[in-house]
Amino acid sequence: MAQKDNDSQGMSFLDTLPRRVVTVFIPLGIFVFVLLFPFYWMAITAFKPDAELLSRDGNPFLVIAPTLAHFKKLVFETSYPDWLWNTVIVTVVSTFVSLAAAVLAAYAIERLRFKGARHVGLSIFLAYLVPPSILFIPLAAIVFQLGLFDTRWALILTYPTFLIPFCTWLLMGYFRSIPYELEECALIDGATRFEILWKIILPLAVPGLISAGIFAFTLSWNEFIYALTFISSSEVKTVPVGVVTELVDGDVYHWGALMAGALLGSLPVAVIYSFFVEYYVSGMTGAVKE
Repeated sequence: MAQKDNDSQGMSFLDTLPRRVVTVFIPLGIFVFVLLFPFYWMAITAFKPDAELLSRDGNPFLVIAPTLAHFKKLVFETSYPDWLWNTVIVTVVSTFVSLAAAVLAAYAIERLRFKGARHVGLSIFLAYLVPPSILFIPLAAIVFQLGLFDTRWALILTYPTFLIPFCTWLLMGYFRSIPYELEECALIDGATRFEILWKIILPLAVPGLISAGIFAFTLSWNEFIYALTFISSSEVKTVPVGVVTELVDGDVYHWGALMAGALLGSLPVAVIYSFFVEYYVSGMTGAVKE
């Protein structure tokens, strides 16, 4: 009761409108502006005709005569559809492969209780901290030796090198929060380890799987160094590399097409985030109501 009274007294500080404006609305407005302004600038640049982009007159923050010419050039005059398809294939396959490996690794480390499990978990976390700018050199040698250079498989097989450690470390925390008594009861009833993982652990770790999947999807979708190093053909490139390398002619930057490509490339990630966040929140709300 005393704790509730203290909380209510603390929240009473926001009862008046001026205090709410100063402590909540203004900081929140600044945060939203800083967060969304780059996307706004990208959008208006994608819809501006070249005459407005190169003009020194007028308001740079508004579009006077919006056009779809940049999107038309991007879709019909470049290999952007191929880049987008390549990105989808590489990202989806890498994410599922990494999640499958991370689930098995996290379950083994957290639930089997073998000697040295904590050290293995720490080593996985340290492996995630190794920057890709160091790993891509030995990985490039392996890709060349396997004959996978300039193919989607080069990216599908190298992306898990940084996705699996991250997903494993994230899932270890969720698996650690699941009571061991559930697993012990299942073992007494004759369930195998795989059945326990599939029927007990994974359903309880759905929020962790969603979080790991979203982050793995985002990291794969935006990856640049490996895609730039292992891919050279235009039809095999991904969106981050294709937009930067194919839409720049020497020192001439086609800003309209560049921003249109960046805008279209960011939409799938935004849709994925929106869908899974809504699914997760609605599921939690339904569980609370029950």
